[in-house]
Amino acid sequence: MQMSTRLVSALRKLYIAFHNNMLNPECCMQCAVGNILDHTDSWKNLSDYHGALKLNYVGKVHQNLGRKFNGYSPIELLQIEATFLEACGYKLPLHFKNDKPKNPTDKDILFNGLSEVVKLLCKMDHVSNVMDYTKLFEFENEKPRYKIADILA
Repeated sequence: MQMSTRLVSALRKLYIAFHNNMLNPECCMQCAVGNILDHTDSWKNLSDYHGALKLNYVGKVHQNLGRKFNGYSPIELLQIEATFLEACGYKLPLHFKNDKPKNPTDKDILFNGLSEVVKLLCKMDHVSNVMDYTKLFEFENEKPRYKIADILA
C-alpha cells in the first residue's frame, strides 16, 4: 500500500507522541493536530472553539487560498481534532461545562482517540486503514485467506 508523505509523517508524529506521553487532548500543542503540526498551536486560530468543525474568518481565508499545514487543509485539521476529541470521550466543542473523560491522558482513552484519527487520516488519503487487523484472521477452508507477508506489505 502506497501512503502519502503527509500520512506517513502524521502517523510517525502521533506514534512518537503516544509513546512519549506527549499526547494531551486538552492542550492545543499536544493534541492530535498539535502533534501533527510539530507542537504548534497556531491552528487553533482556524476556528472559534477547540473541537469545532466550523471555520472562522481566518480559517475560511486559508481554506479558500488552498493553504496546507503539513499537508492538511484547515477543514481537514478541524475534522482530525474533532474526531480525536470525540473518540476520547469529549462533548464538543471543548468547554469546561461539557462532558469530558475523568482522566484524559489515560492510555486507553488516547488509544481510542488515535485509532479513530488513524482511520480518518487513511480515509482522507484513500488508503486502507493501517490499523485494520481483521484480514489477519480471515480464513477459507480452515486455512488463512491471506499470507501475512501480503497483508504487511
